[in-house]
Amino acid sequence: MRPEVTEALMKARALTCEVTPLRTDCGRACGHACCLPDETGRGGMLLFPGEDALYRDKPGFTVSAYDALGIPALLLTCDGHCDRAERPLSCRIFPLLPKWREGRVRVVRDRRGFEVCPLLPSGLGAFQPDFVEAVRAAGEVLYQVGEHRVFLDQLHGLIDGFSL
Repeated sequence: MRPEVTEALMKARALTCEVTPLRTDCGRACGHACCLPDETGRGGMLLFPGEDALYRDKPGFTVSAYDALGIPALLLTCDGHCDRAERPLSCRIFPLLPKWREGRVRVVRDRRGFEVCPLLPSGLGAFQPDFVEAVRAAGEVLYQVGEHRVFLDQLHGLIDGFSL
């Protein structure tokens, strides 16, 4: 993996490590739904390029290929409990995503989260402003690196087609 990919990833992870969607445990609002397996018994979060290296042989985490989206991706599953500092970037920014639009990085709601997150229907105003800003700042870093830009653009290409 190119050093720029890892550097951008680590910076984005640092920007989003200390902020959360709410000042309290947002998992209380949804019963920690984003940490639970789906109806197929599978769950997890997509890993950003190069992030799998952080979870190789790490107890409590499993990395697997994930092709259900139609793009090459890796999925991280966990035992349902972990320290925030251990979480992948997708967990740290969920249920929001940075998106390149109109010449700059904006923050959008991740349509995949509408099934599990009761905050999403209320718009970005339901989230702590520092959380939204951290997701935007992480996006600024990620969109400067080709591999992350391609990953995010492919992801948005797929989820923009999901109905709300």
